[in-house]
Amino acid sequence: MRLRRRKILQRVLVSTTAVLVLGGLLALIPLGLAHDPAPICIDEPQTFPEAGIEGWSGEQLENAATIVRTAAGLGFPREGQILGVMTAMGESSLRNIDYGDWETSGFTNPDGSRTTSIGLFQQQDWWGSAEQRMDPATAATLFFDRLGRLPDWQSMTPSHAIHRVQINMDRDYYSRFQADATAVVDALSGPCE
Repeated sequence: MRLRRRKILQRVLVSTTAVLVLGGLLALIPLGLAHDPAPICIDEPQTFPEAGIEGWSGEQLENAATIVRTAAGLGFPREGQILGVMTAMGESSLRNIDYGDWETSGFTNPDGSRTTSIGLFQQQDWWGSAEQRMDPATAATLFFDRLGRLPDWQSMTPSHAIHRVQINMDRDYYSRFQADATAVVDALSGPCE
């Protein structure tokens, strides 16, 4: 009798556990789909999802759209567009800011001089005028012009290619933004009517 009860109890526990695990997995499916938004028209910011894409929203998505549009206009493929968005994510969190490393962290250039970085790409004086660096499309053009001069940029890891353009301290710094940048670029690839 005890043996029979034990077997029944075991079967009930196994069945209950299986139902709970399966139910939990089924509940996760919508969450996984939420991270893969339908592609939207890059030229219609009003259609950008309010909830954002991978945590990037509003002005940030508008700036990403400008970067993607500029890259495409210059003939850069999806991979180049991702590099541009990765860079701006890493440099300014996709915000067109009028201050940089000196003001926020006291960082200096390798020669000890004060940094003058501003804009989406945190470009210094040698990139162009302050007006050029603060205009998202022009700043993106400056970035892509230098990226295009690297003959092997497509064979490099994305972060290393960006490092060669930006001349930052850590060549792997931008790697952490690759998945988000890819999701944003892909989401902004929808058809425009």
